Amino acid sequence: MASLGVDSEQEPLLGDRTPGSREWDIIETEEHYKSRWRSIRILYLTMFLSSVGFSIVIMSIWPYLQKIDQTADASFLGWVIASYSLGQMVASPLFGLWSNYRPRKEPLIVSIFISVAANCLYAYVHVPASHNKYYMLAARGLVGFGAGNVAVIRSYIAGATSLQERTSSMANTSACQALGFILGPEHRVDDTGRQCKNINFEEASTDEVQVPQGNIDEVAVVATNVLFFVILFIFALFETIVTPLTMDMYAWTREQAVLYDGIILAALGVEAVIIFMGIKLLSKKIGERALLLGGLIIIWVGFFVLLPWGNQFPKIQWEDLHNNSIPNTTFGEIIITLWKSPREDHSEEPTGCPVEQAWCLYTPMIHLAQFLISAVLIGIGYPSCNVMSYTLYSKILGPNPQGVYMGWLTASGSAARILGPVFISQVYTAWGPRWAFSLVCGMVVLTITLLGVVYRRLIAFSVRHGRIQE
Repeated sequence: MASLGVDSEQEPLLGDRTPGSREWDIIETEEHYKSRWRSIRILYLTMFLSSVGFSIVIMSIWPYLQKIDQTADASFLGWVIASYSLGQMVASPLFGLWSNYRPRKEPLIVSIFISVAANCLYAYVHVPASHNKYYMLAARGLVGFGAGNVAVIRSYIAGATSLQERTSSMANTSACQALGFILGPEHRVDDTGRQCKNINFEEASTDEVQVPQGNIDEVAVVATNVLFFVILFIFALFETIVTPLTMDMYAWTREQAVLYDGIILAALGVEAVIIFMGIKLLSKKIGERALLLGGLIIIWVGFFVLLPWGNQFPKIQWEDLHNNSIPNTTFGEIIITLWKSPREDHSEEPTGCPVEQAWCLYTPMIHLAQFLISAVLIGIGYPSCNVMSYTLYSKILGPNPQGVYMGWLTASGSAARILGPVFISQVYTAWGPRWAFSLVCGMVVLTITLLGVVYRRLIAFSVRHGRIQE
């Protein structure tokens, strides 16, 4: 027991040091301590392997889609990426509710089988003679349905950790997700199979368990869901537009885009792991709410940097003009010239900004340095906001069963991952990066305003009801 830390063993699991309270009398045994942390670490591995499979696919979806179905365009790409999140949004509350009443291994095992079957379908979507893009759409939706087990994992970790352990555990969970963006194929694992109740109640005395006194702050719950939605919305649209944006701006081929964007994504994964480790220390000094606010500000700066400027324009597909200057002709004459000009050898893949996107002719290119600086800033802000939002959420819920609530949080994130890709693919294709990223900056400003309004309400359940000091 000494090796586990006598003080941490003796402290009440909710951190409530009020003598005479029910939590004060609960002493965790060494066996239970080892059991719950073994389960938590297995779920860390599950999150890692799950995100690995997602990261392998996300950067290659666009080239793969173009290869298997020539009728697919950038707008349909948004729907393909969004289908993953639609499946996850539907599954998350169902798996969360299931885990509240049955052993958590059941929804986890079912989700694993769904994921395996869906990934097999995705691997063979090129086989049918037609409608391949719709098979890909269905496959990604089923993969997302299997990924609904994230709600079960988060609810377990929230219920199996004390307030003092919560931020660190959630940061570790996110760090494992970030590592998954760097390494390995998808494979999901189960927990120990033990039907573990919320650790705020002693399993040996279940007949004495009472509903925790005090109500959950529903305003804080709804606000946190909105904040989480916006955070996931912003990152989803960023990861969706990375490949089309770099192919348009820098005339990268499909193979180059997959390679270079994959390297950038891996670098962001490494950066995120470092941020998650730093969060564990910073949160103890400045608090989760301040980190959430700081992360949103950094994200805003990242998208502001991404706005196009200057007088250099992207290369246009299938045209003979050099775009380092604008010819002294009318817009209509440019269009006619481009359509009448002979195309390059069809044996070579066309590169550059498609002439069908009219904004390519008058929108300055985003310099590579701009893009990389923006990616670094977003890579700092997003991990901070992500882990802080659902850490605060779990603390707001307190000792209540969190399966359904975590299901709704995951569903809100999934809704963001549905709407984000659709939003950015439509706006980017029609109006270009200037309008797209300006709108994102406006969204972030509104989100910061919302956080300011509810800032004082985003506190732990026990703090709100006066059981411990913040």
